[in-house]
Amino acid sequence: MTAARIRVDLATQTLTLLENDRELVSYPVSTATKGPGESEGSEQTPRGAHEIRAKIGDGAPERAVFAGRRPTGEICTDALAASAPERDWILTRILWLRGLERGRNRGGDVDSMRRYIYIHGTPEEDAIGTPASHGCIRMRNADVLDLFDRVPVGTRVDIVEAVDGERPAAPR
Repeated sequence: MTAARIRVDLATQTLTLLENDRELVSYPVSTATKGPGESEGSEQTPRGAHEIRAKIGDGAPERAVFAGRRPTGEICTDALAASAPERDWILTRILWLRGLERGRNRGGDVDSMRRYIYIHGTPEEDAIGTPASHGCIRMRNADVLDLFDRVPVGTRVDIVEAVDGERPAAPR
């Protein structure tokens, strides 16, 4: 199945997969604890038009641990996650985002790709639905597996904090 686009709503903490403006599926997510923002080092979730630049982890087991976008060979258990509570765990799959709006989320110190902004799995599934990340978009592991299989590289991802019905600007 090819998705027309993904919409991440910061206000409702949801990620919706749309095709021809028809909702196919919606998942709860967790975006940045520090809210929206584009600056490097801010630990905020960037807004605006993005696309999936790379899909990483195809074939890895659920809860596989990634570091530097490579599998470590570990599977994240509750005990492993509890042993390093300060670690920003990246599990299961990675959808690496590239900003499409020069000066807003692409280039300079606002570049989403150079900030390593991902959609990925997390061991903190109980926090899904509330802002709890370091800037990325966290999903339940089963949900990120499902999404990963539904979308190709190049899928548009709009990250908005808008009221329902507001559309993000077209990429510049």
